[in-house]
Amino acid sequence: MPKAIKTAVLDNRMWRYLANFWTLVLYVVVVLDFLSGNTMVEFLGPVCAIYIAVLAVFSAEKEFERWHDYNIGRHPGEGYVFLWTVMIIGLLVLEFSHYREYVLPSEVFSTYIVVLGILAVTRKSKTHYKRSHK
Repeated sequence: MPKAIKTAVLDNRMWRYLANFWTLVLYVVVVLDFLSGNTMVEFLGPVCAIYIAVLAVFSAEKEFERWHDYNIGRHPGEGYVFLWTVMIIGLLVLEFSHYREYVLPSEVFSTYIVVLGILAVTRKSKTHYKRSHK
């Protein structure tokens, strides 16, 4: 395997691990914020910002690999979006039912929108790549 491909695979693996790690950290902070009645809000902004940055770099890395034919393996982003959607719907239902006077922090909702945007861009890129490489 050429050195450039090995490096790309290792970089992608590192960014995937970081994305998974920060996803877990963010979910834990969101759940703790819910359970504690919005006492973790001050941590949500920085954690959401780090998560978005890592996810954006990870997605860009995957797209770079795709467009340079280094795309090895498959790790669809729909899983991230599915988990986010379940969490957001659950939190909204709990908020609307006035459970513990919980208020969904805007940082969480904004992060969900960014995650949807990243998925939309990467799916469009994937579709365009498939059309142009037939």
